[in-house]
Amino acid sequence: MTSEGAASVTIALDQPVSQTSSSTSHAGIRRWLWIVAALVFVMVIVGGATRLTGSGLSITEWKPITGALPPLSEAAWAAEFEKYRASPQYQLLNAGMAIGEFKFIYWWEWGHRQLGRFIGLVYLAGFLVVALRRLLPWRRTLVLFGMGLLLGLQGAIGWIMVASGLEPGMVAVAPVKLTLHLTFAGLFFASVIAFATSLTPPRRIEPARGRAVAWLLLALLFLQIALGGLVAGARAGFTLNTWPLMDGALVPPASMLFAQNPFWENFVDNVALVQFNHRLGAYLLLAVALWHMLWLRRIMPASGAAKRAAAITGLVLAQSALGIVTLLLVVPLWAGLAHQALGFTVLAMGVVHLTRTEGAARAVSSLRA
Repeated sequence: MTSEGAASVTIALDQPVSQTSSSTSHAGIRRWLWIVAALVFVMVIVGGATRLTGSGLSITEWKPITGALPPLSEAAWAAEFEKYRASPQYQLLNAGMAIGEFKFIYWWEWGHRQLGRFIGLVYLAGFLVVALRRLLPWRRTLVLFGMGLLLGLQGAIGWIMVASGLEPGMVAVAPVKLTLHLTFAGLFFASVIAFATSLTPPRRIEPARGRAVAWLLLALLFLQIALGGLVAGARAGFTLNTWPLMDGALVPPASMLFAQNPFWENFVDNVALVQFNHRLGAYLLLAVALWHMLWLRRIMPASGAAKRAAAITGLVLAQSALGIVTLLLVVPLWAGLAHQALGFTVLAMGVVHLTRTEGAARAVSSLRA
């Protein structure tokens, strides 16, 4: 590229981006996607409450259509309670539960499933409008279709997770399947936010710096969510409730971390190793976020990228502090839900940051072409 061309790119990078008619026409699609993202965020919180109240196994059948109706008579309640009384969780953990107590956990799980149905309907309605009115190019519409399939798969994984807790001898769902359910919720949530963000033009075109670290941050966020899912599934937050030491040591002995056979089961069921891995993930995520922020503030101090990196670092710090509080207090309901909600807030910011960084790279490439 010539020096004149380089100068034109530099000048263009300092200019505001004009709001095109296409960005205006996408406003409705953006609103729809942000509504879906907000609903998924609420769903994550409701799902966490369902887990922490021990309600997830109260409905022992999966009826996507007829299951939308709750019991409407005392006889119907008695029938549902009888199904639950045949489950291992009732027999091994909740024997003697009164029907009033059963209704409490039933309503949590029913509400969780109803919200899932509502999200599916909202997404389907919006997608049909976009597709039938051809509001987007067919490639982007196809991406939305794939996101809808991901949402449907998430619902199926939810039932597979519940079914794992109904197996003989189980009083809770399998940790790996709970982790899959949470991770796929994160994937759909991230895809919705990325699509909505991509439809919103940036105020200014900026140099595309830090793309690799933005990708690394997002990967670490997903890893930390998965590790958090294993902590939740193994109930690892209810043991070793000290920080920064674990059982009196910064790094527990190998005899504690790898006490189970076969070896791989320690990464799923050994509460010491599961919690230790989640702690390590938090330290690594915080270190990368802090380095990324300092680097961007040094090379592009007033840029949107530097501001986003600072926001991510602040959120990761807050999430780390909340995680410590949750552990020290032995996972009270409010702290567990706040920790899960803030985790998805950090994920949202990481997705926005990466989407904006990738958008800047494409904008710079088009200016240079």
